Amino acid sequence: MEDGRMQHMPITYTNTITQENANSIRASVGFCRIHPEQLQASLDGSALIVAAYSQSRAVGMARLIWDGGAVALIRDIIVVPDYQMQGIEAELIRQILDFLNTKLKPGFGIQVDVMAWSNQEKIYESLGFQASIPQRRGRPMHICLTDQIELTDAMFQQ
Repeated sequence: MEDGRMQHMPITYTNTITQENANSIRASVGFCRIHPEQLQASLDGSALIVAAYSQSRAVGMARLIWDGGAVALIRDIIVVPDYQMQGIEAELIRQILDFLNTKLKPGFGIQVDVMAWSNQEKIYESLGFQASIPQRRGRPMHICLTDQIELTDAMFQQ
């Protein structure tokens, strides 16, 4: 440790992650684990996955959900707490934006949406994202369809 900051091995990026590693990253930030079969379907259905590794340990991930045309959504931008705010979040997003930029043709445009959590707003703004205002973009809303009142980690132990 130098200057109170943890020193980590160099970060490498790939386009694959196992559902076990994805659930481990989710759990590290306090998110509930997703049923392995459902999470694997989400990973398989993603247009692009970018995963960050420190040696062989998965320490971050982001997923692109894209219709192949004009609308894209970046989800699950999650980095293990010990590795946050070290540029990994920005690199995950940068790689997804680079991928989308390769798909642009003259006259094309892709609306890319992302949900910013507390400390991520500045990172996204530095990459060109703007805060949405309800008058122009509507208000984000959601519904969670499940027959479970609360999902627990015990459901996913194998």
